[in-house]
Amino acid sequence: MFVSFFPSPRLLILSAFVWTVLAMAFGYGVAGNLIGASAPGGVGVEIFWSASSLWFDFYFALCVAIFAGAWRVFAPHPWAPWSILGTALILFTSYFQVQVSVAINSWYGPFYDLVQAALSKSKPVSVEQFYGELSTFAGIALVAVVVGVLTRFFVSHYIFRWRTAMNDFYIANWRQLRTIEGASQRVQEDTMRFATTMEGLGVNLISAVLTLLAFLPVLVRLSSSVTELPLVGSIPYPLVIAAVAWSVLGTGALALIGIRLPGIEFFNQRVEAAYRKELVLGEDDPARSAPPTVSELFGAIRRNYFRLYLNFMYFNIGRIVYLQIDNIFPYILLGPTIIAGKITLGAMNQILNSFTQVRSSFQYLVNAWSTIVELISIYQRLRGFEAKISGEPLPSIETRTERFEIF
Repeated sequence: MFVSFFPSPRLLILSAFVWTVLAMAFGYGVAGNLIGASAPGGVGVEIFWSASSLWFDFYFALCVAIFAGAWRVFAPHPWAPWSILGTALILFTSYFQVQVSVAINSWYGPFYDLVQAALSKSKPVSVEQFYGELSTFAGIALVAVVVGVLTRFFVSHYIFRWRTAMNDFYIANWRQLRTIEGASQRVQEDTMRFATTMEGLGVNLISAVLTLLAFLPVLVRLSSSVTELPLVGSIPYPLVIAAVAWSVLGTGALALIGIRLPGIEFFNQRVEAAYRKELVLGEDDPARSAPPTVSELFGAIRRNYFRLYLNFMYFNIGRIVYLQIDNIFPYILLGPTIIAGKITLGAMNQILNSFTQVRSSFQYLVNAWSTIVELISIYQRLRGFEAKISGEPLPSIETRTERFEIF
């Protein structure tokens, strides 16, 4: 899954982490004045081509070029341009889209304060001012649309190259792999599902981490407007602590409820593969696909799906209840502050958006757990392939006979 596309994956990840730390230390320390250690001021699209933003873009490209060049010399790999440079580009565009979200959040303050002033008639607001603020948002949104579409287009090609690398790797070792249960399905379908699932999960994970890094400082700054929380009272950085505690609680609870799902999904693929194989053999051999055999194989599918449905029911009860409460949770936190009139409409919307961004980043596992379950089962199946290639014992789940109990 990884060695086919990335040169020395473990060492690559370790070296990328170390290089990132060194580059950030140098960038925000020695060269801070050049790359703009502080965020550029202003609200609008001009922040994307300010001097500090352009210096950061140049510095990022330079660091990536040095890192990729070193790996090209140290460990040449046919897919390195896609795996290293492509990954770096995805990281950069994800960072850029997070900056777009930060820019929109900054726009919330003056715009909603302007709306509040117009509605309350506390100060004169002209039509030009109102539509000027909307045009500012339109400029930011246009940048977001262009970058978002181009990013998705590139990521789709990136993921298909990864699938191609896996496919070539497994086909080259087909003689060793052909005897494994469902070998053809694993090469054709599982590599495709692994690639497409990684596309969604990987990009969303990167976005969640970068969003968290970008909005935590914003939420810390905005926490100064909130002096107390319901039931808790006055604590340091109340919004940050509330967002982290609420998200960790939801993630932990739902992970516990859904702990059995990856194994059930794995056996789902096993019984589906056995049923498909029998039907395919029956196309050429009239002695195969006899009704009793097919009925028994389909019965295994039915029992496993019923187990899956039941476990997903428990999981979805917890998930839906949590997410519904989550919709009003920030308003519960801001209740005392709003009633006391300590913040304006613009500040409230900035806080709500920042809190939602931080909370959603921490809730990555909550929102993606169903997809993660599917990815784990695919990984387990492809891991059996790789164990066969390297001569290692098959993972225990490959040789275990599952009992199809409902509970």
